[in-house]
Amino acid sequence: MTKDQAVTLVVSWLDELEHLDRRSAEALPPCRYVVTPNLDHAVLLLNDKALRQAYSEAALVLADGMPLVWASQLFQRPLPERVTGSDLAPEVLGAAREGTKVFFLGASEASSKKAVENVALQFPGIEVVGRLSPPFGFENSPEWSQKIAEQIAESKAQLVVVGLGAPKQEIWVHKHQHAMRGTVVLCVGATIDFLAGSVKRAPAWAQKSGVEWIHRLLSDPRRLARRYGKDALYVPRLLFRDWSFSRRGS
Repeated sequence: MTKDQAVTLVVSWLDELEHLDRRSAEALPPCRYVVTPNLDHAVLLLNDKALRQAYSEAALVLADGMPLVWASQLFQRPLPERVTGSDLAPEVLGAAREGTKVFFLGASEASSKKAVENVALQFPGIEVVGRLSPPFGFENSPEWSQKIAEQIAESKAQLVVVGLGAPKQEIWVHKHQHAMRGTVVLCVGATIDFLAGSVKRAPAWAQKSGVEWIHRLLSDPRRLARRYGKDALYVPRLLFRDWSFSRRGS
């Protein structure tokens, strides 16, 4: 779907949560979570069973990567446009009903705090009810996972913006979705850093033309050079797989 359609759908889910009785967690509807794959996610999905399971149960999957859009066009199953997590989250915050309760999970303490301050200024109708920057490796600690789930439940958040990076965020949300009933969760990577202004996005022309990855690579070459190189090696395999699927379906 398009970005506007995705925003409308997510906001409609939030509207459904508006008047729920939250005294009984068991009575709340299941968590709906959104994932936004790019080419790196597509490569990870080839070999990561836990990530594939997380994706299979997501309420919404949006293409956050022009290579995926181009591939969909190549195999005559065209996606209408690229919908990035870093575009989706602020659009949802801007379109959500006044008083919508939001929880931020992820990013550094400084970025998280600044993001909350910026959201309060830019989206005054939004109520930020909590934020948490868990320590490295928290996903391996049942105690930390329980603490996070409890804080989200106690905050009565309707929207949870998760910026833990892939595949950690998708796998963690999938594993703990039943502890976050009555919420809509956006798994959106570096979006909290973008909201804080601590990381700058590429110019609009670069985003639209599909070369935002170059801007990101130049901004963080040590971390991203190896990832992008690995992804490039897997492109032929991904394309062959899609070609095989399209042949079977024809």
